[in-house]
Amino acid sequence: MVKAVPKSRSSRAAYVCGECGASFSKWQGQCGECGAWNTLSEVAVETAAPAARRGGWAGKIDPPKVTALKDVRHGEQARVSTGIGELDRVLGGGLADGAVVLVGGDPGIGKSTLLLQALARLAESMPVLYVTGEESLAQVAGRAVRLDLPLDNLQALAETGIEKILEHSVAAQPRVIVADSVQTLWTETLTAAPGSVSQVRESAARLVRYAKETGTAVFLVGHVTKEGGIAGPRVLEHMVDAVLYFEGESGSRFRVLRAFKNRFGAVNELGVFAMGEKGLKEVPNPSAIFLSGGSTGQPGSCVMVTREGTRPLLVEVQALVDSSPLSNPRRVAVGLEQNRLAMLLAVLHRHGGVGVGDQDVFVNVVGGIRVQETAADLPVLLAVLSSLRDRPLPEKTVAFGEIGLSGEIRPVPNGEERLREAATHGFRRAIVPKGNAPKSGAFKGLEVIAVERLSQALEAAAE
Repeated sequence: MVKAVPKSRSSRAAYVCGECGASFSKWQGQCGECGAWNTLSEVAVETAAPAARRGGWAGKIDPPKVTALKDVRHGEQARVSTGIGELDRVLGGGLADGAVVLVGGDPGIGKSTLLLQALARLAESMPVLYVTGEESLAQVAGRAVRLDLPLDNLQALAETGIEKILEHSVAAQPRVIVADSVQTLWTETLTAAPGSVSQVRESAARLVRYAKETGTAVFLVGHVTKEGGIAGPRVLEHMVDAVLYFEGESGSRFRVLRAFKNRFGAVNELGVFAMGEKGLKEVPNPSAIFLSGGSTGQPGSCVMVTREGTRPLLVEVQALVDSSPLSNPRRVAVGLEQNRLAMLLAVLHRHGGVGVGDQDVFVNVVGGIRVQETAADLPVLLAVLSSLRDRPLPEKTVAFGEIGLSGEIRPVPNGEERLREAATHGFRRAIVPKGNAPKSGAFKGLEVIAVERLSQALEAAAE
């Protein structure tokens, strides 16, 4: 049951969807905008005051006018390095002026630590401002001291009111602002509680407007829900320029920063960090980290070359096939799509002559990496076959390729770049689609086996 929010005489009631932020005059079970069920909650809102009477920075907007695109001056966006190479990679080469970046992740994953480290390095060359709404200034300063960060030029503000934050920003004129977190911000123009849909949306909109009109770059730290999405209205992700998610397996010291939206760079770009005593350290060669477990060369293991953004990565795919006591054997995939695993097993049975209908099949991508591209199809089936027959693949073998429903091996993008990465790390055999066979000659020390059908790939893996 939705509890009513007390309303003052000057306020009115509105029902706001927690998924998309749409507002309605009366409650209903389903949102008419996004179709979600039971997401409307009642909030008390006030009519916004005129801009001239609002507290804090109101800004000035020039009257819009129509302009021919050929008359618009354009060029490459100027970038500023954050001093952290992996963060610059995910941002698309650095931080652009006026960019608004939303950083989400599980509690304690390292969002505040990463941004504090980046802000401390940026403070050496430009004015910055760290706005904290969840911690005291003493806590922020204590973390900076533990991380051995320079504190001389690092300015901090403990405030949650967006009007006061903008007033301080106008006075200090920082080039970069970090707001930790956006769910704690609130504006005086609304009577809803901080963290509500309307407060998060309006506070973020004020910061985005300030960033665009002054050229100030803004980082927003966002909480996540139990489903893994950023808390607050979905429109929040549409308002910002980039959405970054910080991921990591529990108990592992490695962290992955992934871009899900980026107006200034590649989507799905990946940055890898290692958590240590002095904070997060970038991992410039993640392929060596993901292959350092030593399980390659064992039955059920296959190394693949995946591509995240602009970077090829060598990751290990493990499979475990065991007889099932259940009438409906289990299909478990970690780091891969489970429905695609079921489809690949059907292709293996139909076009490879290998049936696992009475076997439990478990597939895992080592290192907590989540592979979303089809290049993992062939390595997954090779790992499944290796585990079923209890025979390891030939030593120093790598594979990639998409498998169609008719058993054909389809090429994947950037084949030569993937092969170059494998050769760099000392692999000697590569089972790849025929369309990805190198045209400019073989790579030194790497034997490339080009296949067209699944049966050919299975024969090559058995040699």
